[in-house]
Amino acid sequence: MSKIVVALGGNALGESPKEQLELVKGTAQSLVGLINKGYEVVISHGNGPQVGSINLGLNYAAEHEQGPPFPFPECGAMSQAYIGYQMQESLLNELHTLGINKEVVTLVTQVEVASDDPAFQHPTKPIGLFYTEEQADKMRQEKGYTFMEDAGRGYRRVVPSPQPINIVELDSIETLIKHGTLVIAAGGGGIPVVKEQSGRYQGVDAVIDKDKTSALLAAHLQSDQLIILTAVDYVYINYGKDNQEGLGDVTVDDMKGYIADNQFAKGSMLPKVEAALQFIEKNPKGSVLITSLSGLNDALEGKIGTRITK
Repeated sequence: MSKIVVALGGNALGESPKEQLELVKGTAQSLVGLINKGYEVVISHGNGPQVGSINLGLNYAAEHEQGPPFPFPECGAMSQAYIGYQMQESLLNELHTLGINKEVVTLVTQVEVASDDPAFQHPTKPIGLFYTEEQADKMRQEKGYTFMEDAGRGYRRVVPSPQPINIVELDSIETLIKHGTLVIAAGGGGIPVVKEQSGRYQGVDAVIDKDKTSALLAAHLQSDQLIILTAVDYVYINYGKDNQEGLGDVTVDDMKGYIADNQFAKGSMLPKVEAALQFIEKNPKGSVLITSLSGLNDALEGKIGTRITK
């Protein structure tokens, strides 16, 4: 049985819980279709827009004396649970429609990072909504947030994005898989924690890139394929220009060359490509498919999508 880790992008899940639920319903059909064909599927997802909105909303309430402020680890846990709930519901309904008796579980997942990771000094991970330059400047002055222009779509707040080292609940994920459970894990890249000298874990204010955590998870599970679902059908070179080109079948060396040419935006496509290369480096027989959430079925048939192999 081929094993696939599917990573859904947070931006591809829409801008509201209602929109997200509709998108997830369509995705559930494709994912359950994979299961029906005999694939073993593990699901992860992003949470950049969602965790930013949760943090912004709760801290807005705190500023107006309507509740306490919430740090990022707790906001990350909330986003894992609410996105996971919608996915569980949609997947269970689709499984029921096809007469497949299978449990679906969302596992709130912690991911270890290094306390001295340079990322803590250089925030790069976009979270929350898109803002105009004027709105971003105002929030910089009022709240001290750091903002970055995101692929020509506007300005987004950025937070530290340390490298994932270890998935704390990996054994539990493997146990659930062995018992035939469809697992949703490492949502939003996992809740970032550091391991203190005492051996205790402590949550930190950051958002781990979900594709890099998904690549680590896929490598540990010795998956045959990592599928990264985002908002576009392909990985593009010369993105947004007249000579824009969608990449089809490419090799690791091809992608390293494009990285050297600065073809991929740091806040969007570059982490996905880097995650793909990290997975194949750890699992040379594996492959990576990067495509859109809406185009998954076509991509699985080879009609669209970027496929990366050793």
